[in-house]
Amino acid sequence: MENIIAGKSYAFAIRIVNLYKHLSNAKKEYVLSKQLLSSGTAIGALVKEAEHAQSKAYFLNKMNIALKEANETEYWLMLLKDTGFLTEQEFGSMKEDCLSILKLLISIVKTTKQKLKRS
Repeated sequence: MENIIAGKSYAFAIRIVNLYKHLSNAKKEYVLSKQLLSSGTAIGALVKEAEHAQSKAYFLNKMNIALKEANETEYWLMLLKDTGFLTEQEFGSMKEDCLSILKLLISIVKTTKQKLKRS
């Protein structure tokens, strides 16, 4: 069975790394893009860590942190757009992927919380 959130978050991390390289090389932006790199790649790392969780509670904890990182990533993307470092097109594409991941993580967190309450 394919792990959709793992695949999407990994592909998103690759896009984030490439965007970071573009921002630091072409736009000479180093501070905000470093924040974006950190939060945007953390999502996939947390999802990967959650795959082998010792318990549902540990899994939920990692997914909650991944959700927070995804929210933070959306913030950095908006800030980079609103300060002129990202075009509307660059922003739109990245935000779409970020929102897709956010929706999945919200669903995973809600479902896991419900399962924990039942057990």
